[in-house]
Amino acid sequence: MTDLTDLTLAAARDGLRAREFSARELAEAHNAAVAAARPLNVMVTETPEKALEMAAAADAHLQAGTAGTLEGIPVAVKDLFCTEGIATTAGSHILEGFVPPYESTVSANLWRAGAVLLGKTNLDEFAMGSSNETSFFKPVTSPWRRRGDTRDLVPGGSSGGSAAIVAARAATCAVGTDTGGSIRQPAAFTGIVGMKPTYGLCSRWGIVAFASSLDQAGPLTRSVRDAAILLGAMAGFDVKDSTSANLPLPDFEAALTGDVSGLKIGIPKEYRVDGMPAEIEALWQQGVDWLEQAGAETVEISLPHTKYALPAYYIVAPAEASSNLARYDGVRYGLREEGAELIDMYESTRAAGFGPEVRRRVLIGTYVLSAGYYDAYYIKAQQVRELIAQDFRQAFAGVDAILTPTTPYEAFAIGERADDPIAMYLNDVLTVPANLAGLPGISVPAALSEGGLPLGLQVLGKAFDEEKVLRIAGVLEEAADFKARPERWWEAV
Repeated sequence: MTDLTDLTLAAARDGLRAREFSARELAEAHNAAVAAARPLNVMVTETPEKALEMAAAADAHLQAGTAGTLEGIPVAVKDLFCTEGIATTAGSHILEGFVPPYESTVSANLWRAGAVLLGKTNLDEFAMGSSNETSFFKPVTSPWRRRGDTRDLVPGGSSGGSAAIVAARAATCAVGTDTGGSIRQPAAFTGIVGMKPTYGLCSRWGIVAFASSLDQAGPLTRSVRDAAILLGAMAGFDVKDSTSANLPLPDFEAALTGDVSGLKIGIPKEYRVDGMPAEIEALWQQGVDWLEQAGAETVEISLPHTKYALPAYYIVAPAEASSNLARYDGVRYGLREEGAELIDMYESTRAAGFGPEVRRRVLIGTYVLSAGYYDAYYIKAQQVRELIAQDFRQAFAGVDAILTPTTPYEAFAIGERADDPIAMYLNDVLTVPANLAGLPGISVPAALSEGGLPLGLQVLGKAFDEEKVLRIAGVLEEAADFKARPERWWEAV
C-alpha cells in the first residue's frame, strides 16, 4: 500500500470511502510524521490524542454512510485560528497559554465536514512577516534545501508552518491566512498549492486579527483539486462576520474541467520587477506558453498603480494592526507584567509580550493614525488602494484572469535578510495588490530553480470567480507536471 502520508487529500478521501484504510490508520500515520518533522519546528501545539478521537468519530460516520466532505482527512491549522479548548498563541508570547472558549467559524466548518486536527502550526508573530522568522516559538525551517547547500531555508510566511508541514508530507493539507501574500508566497517557496480566496468568501470570525480589511483564510495543499475541496469545506456565509459574503457556494471541485480554450489571460507589464532573476522571467513565459497551448489567449495589460501597492499596504496594514493589537493590555487574557500603575502595566506587558517586528508595525500604525498624519498617510494610502482596485476592474473588463510569478525570487536562508526590513517587505511585492483589491489568487508550483528550489506561478481572478481561477490553475498544474519533493533530511536530525 502507498505510504498514507504521500496521499493527496482527494486520494485519501477516495481511499477512506473505499475502505482501503481507516481514518484511525490515516491519523496514526500522520501523527508519526508530525513527530518526525519536529526538527522543522512546524508545530506550536501537537494534538495527537485529539486526532485519534476525531478519527474514531470519522470511522463511525464512514461506516454509517454519513461521511462529510472531509471525513477522516488529517488537517493542520495555523495557530491564528481560535480552537475551543486548544491553545491559540498567534505565534506571540503575549498570548502564550491562551485557551479559547470558542471555535473559529472556519475551523468549525472543517470539523463539521469531518476533518481531523493534527495540531496548530507555527507562524510569524500575529502573522506579521514573510519568512516565519518572527515567531516567539522560533523560526520554521523549510523541508527544502538548496542543491549542494546544507543551510536551513525559510519556508516563507506568515503561514510558513502550514506550508512546510504539507510539503514535508506530515499533513494532507493545512489552513492558513493571507494578508499580503501569506499563503501564496510560502506555497511557492515550498512547492505546494496555496490559495487566497476573495475577501469575504471565508469568515474571519475567530481568527486573531492582524489587518481586518485584508486578512483572508485559505487552503494550502499538494494539488489544485485538493485546494478546491478544502476551500469548499472552509467557505460560506457567516452572520458573525459583517464582511462575510452572503452568496451561493459553488462546487469548486466541479470547476476543474481542464478547458481554458477561449479565455483571455492578462500579462501585466508592471509585474516585471527590477532585479527579477532570468529564471523567474523564463518561468513566466513558460506559463504563457502552457496556457496558449491549452487554447487560451494571452494579452499584455497595464496595472499602472502597482508600484504604489507595497507602500500603501505598509501604511494600511500597520494602521489596522495598531488598532487590533490595542486589546492586548494584560487585563483580560494572555501575558500580564506588573506595573506600579495601570499605564505601567500596559507598557511593561506589551514590551515583554510583543516581538520586534510587531512593535515596529504597531509604532508605524500608531504614527500614521495620529493627529496631523492621518490625512497625509492613512487617507492617502486608502485612496491609492482604491486606484489599485480600479486598475484591476478595468483590466478584468478585457481579460478573464491574470498570470504572474508568485515571488520575485526563490527561498532564502534563515537569517539572510533578518536585519533588512525593506528587503523582507519586498517578498510580497507580487502578492500584495490582490489583497488590497480583495481578489482571489492562487500559487501553483511550476518548476525548480537552478538551485533546485521550487518556483510558483500565480493566477489572479475577478472577485468571487474562484471557479475560473482554479480551472486555469489546474491547467497550469497539469502542464508543469511538478513532481519534485524535498528529501526527508530532517528525519536523520
